[in-house]
Amino acid sequence: MSVHDSQEVLRNAMLQAMRRLAKSVSVITCFHNGQRYAMSASAVDSLSADPPSLLICINRSSSMHAPLSGGADFCVNILAANQQDIALACAGRLKGEERFTAGSWNANADGIPYLADAQASVICRQDGHFEYGTHTVFIGRIEEIFVGDTVSPLVYVDGAYTTSTPLPPELAVCA
Repeated sequence: MSVHDSQEVLRNAMLQAMRRLAKSVSVITCFHNGQRYAMSASAVDSLSADPPSLLICINRSSSMHAPLSGGADFCVNILAANQQDIALACAGRLKGEERFTAGSWNANADGIPYLADAQASVICRQDGHFEYGTHTVFIGRIEEIFVGDTVSPLVYVDGAYTTSTPLPPELAVCA
């Protein structure tokens, strides 16, 4: 087996392993040069509580990459279980501005779109980025948060959308 072959085997095994990592589905949005952008993503995570920040990982081939690379600030809209249609629209079913026909959208004072009824919308000022492989990791310093009343996340696992179900109290205890 060559080094290249073993890298391909490792890549495929990694992709299979990541199918088992359930992640909340978000729609990342930004506003740049008078145009709105939106894309579905699960590569989102908190980074630090001091300063409050998070990170997003964006493939360099996506249409969202250019405005973010140009310094656009962004919003992470954490979707609820009943918002699969928005996830699909922003995952490629619709293109460009059409993506904003799914859901109810508002904008903050800087024009960054946020989903009015998301579980949470986290508006970030871009605070750095670095490239790694096929993606760029963008760091967002949190500036504004809108939080909904319920916690019912849309989850992506093993190539499909699902939702979480609370465990019985006796199993839900964290150490």
